[in-house]
Amino acid sequence: MNLGTRLALAFALVAAFVAGVVGVLGFHSAVERVVDEVNRGLQTASTAVIDGHHGVLHHPVSDVTGDEGRLTAQRIEPGGGVTPLGGRAVTFPVSDADRALAAESARGATRTAEVIVRHDTYRVLTTSLGDGAGAVQVGIDVNRSRQVMSGLAKEIALLTLLVTAVAAGLGWVLARRITRRLVRLTAIAEEVSATGLGAGEVPVEGRDEVARLSSSFNTMLRRLADSREAQERLIQDIAHEFRTPLTSLRTNATVLHRLDQLRPESRARLLADVEGETRELSHLVNELIALALARGTDEEETDVELAEVVRNAAARAQRRTEREINVESDRTRVRGQRLALERAVGNLLENAAKFDTDGAGPIDVEVRAGTIAVSDRGPGLGAEDLGRIFDRFYRADASRSLPGSGLGLAIVAGIAEAHDGTTFARNRAGGGATIGFTIASGRLLPGC
Repeated sequence: MNLGTRLALAFALVAAFVAGVVGVLGFHSAVERVVDEVNRGLQTASTAVIDGHHGVLHHPVSDVTGDEGRLTAQRIEPGGGVTPLGGRAVTFPVSDADRALAAESARGATRTAEVIVRHDTYRVLTTSLGDGAGAVQVGIDVNRSRQVMSGLAKEIALLTLLVTAVAAGLGWVLARRITRRLVRLTAIAEEVSATGLGAGEVPVEGRDEVARLSSSFNTMLRRLADSREAQERLIQDIAHEFRTPLTSLRTNATVLHRLDQLRPESRARLLADVEGETRELSHLVNELIALALARGTDEEETDVELAEVVRNAAARAQRRTEREINVESDRTRVRGQRLALERAVGNLLENAAKFDTDGAGPIDVEVRAGTIAVSDRGPGLGAEDLGRIFDRFYRADASRSLPGSGLGLAIVAGIAEAHDGTTFARNRAGGGATIGFTIASGRLLPGC
């Protein structure tokens, strides 16, 4: 049973329950009202008959009973005999309770009962005359009243069925409107599951829970599309970057077939080229692995003092590059991945050392309130490079002659993103560039 059918059934059940309860209460109220009206009529008629006004017997006791409700009266004698007093030619059976009431000494004691005479039902009021003088019985045919109540019960039942049917129909229409967006959402989800591609966004209508779900699903689809596009770009970039060293290796491998025919200096140069190409490929593979892990490393997060992270990375970079590195840091502590942050700072330092080829001035590192900025004294960045230097495999025109894969700063961006942070790049006043990243303020620890 689908959701629309369940909702329609729920509407129908609720409507049936409410209509049933209202109908039963209304029916009981109507019955009580008719019975009270008949009882009051009988009481009035009994008083009139006892006072000698027998003309009351020729009038209906209520509008509900009509002409068939003309009264019938009889007297129960002290000895138990019955004397007709007028009305319809009917004699009511006298019970032991009626005889006991006729023998009562107290005047006005009453008893009401229903009796059946010749297949007709009568409601009979017996009133004691007191001092053992007998009793007066006044009765009325209530068959018409019962028919009216029976008809009312049928009408209430039919009305309940009608209300239930209408509620089921309205529930079905409403359920279709509610589930229409869910059906569309399900169809797109099934298509994404089957093909990995979406057929478009789900329309967002209103501000209810389904609208919020549709909006979240659209966001997921956009991110999925962006992820697929990023994967395709990555594959294309990898294919492009691998093409040059692989082509060179293939060429050198062809030449190796006639290695014994080469002069010693040509042989040495060929082997050096092969070694350089394999080293470049190895470095590229390592950078790709580091890039993949930048956003998905399973390193445990700990409380990290950024000053210590920067000092460790600066010491390693200083040993490799033999460059002077100045570190100025506050005591910022963050919740993060220590090794990943050291890798990010190390990449920034290597990038600064690579582009500041003169090495005349030091490399400056500043740490302030979760922001790490590395400044060099190189040629700086062109306007077209500022917004792209963190892209994978991007290399500015001025740096194409320099070694590197173009992945170092992309790794920095991945690590910054893993710490809910952002990257930045700007030219330094006086020459050079300042490149770095900022860790989200939510990761800063108290006391910073």
